[in-house]
Amino acid sequence: MVAFPEARRPGGHVALVLAVAVCYFAAGRLGLLCKLTVDGAVVTPIWPPTGVAVAALLILGVRYWPGVTIGAYLIVLSLDTPVLYSLGYLVGNTLAPVVAVALLRRAGFRTDLRRLRDGLALVFFGALSAMLISSTVGVVLLVVTDRMPAHAFWTVWLAWWVGDAMGVLLVTPILLMLSHARGLRPTPRRWETGALAVAVLGIVPFAVYSHYSLLFLVYPLIIWGALRFELVGSMICALATSVLAALAANSEAGGFRGLSRVEIMAKLQGFNGTMALTALLLSAVIAEQRHTRRSVQRACEELVEVLEHLTAGEAPPPRPPLEDADPLLPGDDGRRPPEAP
Repeated sequence: MVAFPEARRPGGHVALVLAVAVCYFAAGRLGLLCKLTVDGAVVTPIWPPTGVAVAALLILGVRYWPGVTIGAYLIVLSLDTPVLYSLGYLVGNTLAPVVAVALLRRAGFRTDLRRLRDGLALVFFGALSAMLISSTVGVVLLVVTDRMPAHAFWTVWLAWWVGDAMGVLLVTPILLMLSHARGLRPTPRRWETGALAVAVLGIVPFAVYSHYSLLFLVYPLIIWGALRFELVGSMICALATSVLAALAANSEAGGFRGLSRVEIMAKLQGFNGTMALTALLLSAVIAEQRHTRRSVQRACEELVEVLEHLTAGEAPPPRPPLEDADPLLPGDDGRRPPEAP
């Protein structure tokens, strides 16, 4: 985990709040480049600010939520939105990431995403559950302020909800990965890394822009990245593919040609959702299995060392505590049942 000693200095808290606001605003401007119009409302298939907000509050702490509010306010100012809608938008887009972080912490979430339970928690608590708040508040305000007809509520609500959830599924894991960058070692598989990059650059644009609708061709790349590079490889492939797919959908090219705006949004969000879930959960399963294998191997080595000392009539050396031991779960006070005599 990256430490932020400047947060303890005078003005450090304010500086980090402003940094969160700037990152949120920048991500919002990038997300608006791929906006779509559904039933008169502007939505984005991927809303990166939600991923930035959840990652920032997980890394820095919930007390930096004003940065999310300021960033959302800057986006509102850039869009020239009415005052009543702006207030509700700020509340919904701030409350959703705060609730997501609260649910994740309640579930014992780890930011390194090395366990399957962490991937499942991010999917169901951080993305699918918490983002119901921002989508519901935002669409209700669109109807109340007469900026959208009431009959389009569920269509726009679904598009908004999936867009916010996709921001968490695609952006948050990459930012959490970068927060642990100091603990990552350079991969010795440089040739394979280059081969995967070439494959992504060659196959993904062809799959996305081909009028034969060949989007399924990206899944072998996702699996390759997860198997060999875990979260780093799978999520970067997924994010690159999602961005290209959003650009193709916005220009109605490739497999999105000839579809209505609602059909484009449904196809794009279905593809992005299944791809992000595949990349995140598969990499979490692989990371957990490798961690378990390393733990078993380390335990076997310690057992062999103890047996060698006992055979030689020496006292076994003290064993260091396991670095990757799970923290105590809520309600676990650390007590264990007494050993049998």
